[in-house]
Amino acid sequence: MPPRNNPKKYGSLDSMTKRLDVATAPGHLIRRAQQIAVGIFAQRLAEADITPVQFAILNALQDTPDIDQVTLAKRVAFDPATSGSVIGRLESKGWLRRQPHATDRRRKLLVVTQQGVEALANMQAAVADVQTQILAPLSAADQLQFVDLLTRLVAGHEAQ
Repeated sequence: MPPRNNPKKYGSLDSMTKRLDVATAPGHLIRRAQQIAVGIFAQRLAEADITPVQFAILNALQDTPDIDQVTLAKRVAFDPATSGSVIGRLESKGWLRRQPHATDRRRKLLVVTQQGVEALANMQAAVADVQTQILAPLSAADQLQFVDLLTRLVAGHEAQ
């Protein structure tokens, strides 16, 4: 493993050609890893007809019922405007419903329906398998380190 502070190994400019080595650029590798993760998720959960973002929203909503769309979007780190269309698709499947807030009628609270609870329950094992499959090329120790480093990377950027 290269030393931590060696920028030449991680997508830096080649001194001879002045070109970025995209194959080792963190942004490129993160994008590829995300494509792979979404592909595995789509393949494994094809029958469930759900995307990773839909699953994240439904799962977060089940953990914290009766929250509004903006709060939910923040919880899953998703754009509130775009989350509206995702919530609309989940609502059309009958997996969640919007209901007016008790004191602020302009605010809509989101609630997982019984059908949504059942759908989530049926997906949990498959989603866990997806996580295992994503990390499968790594040793057990590397899996722990990889998840730890990703967690720290995300937390560090979110703190800024």
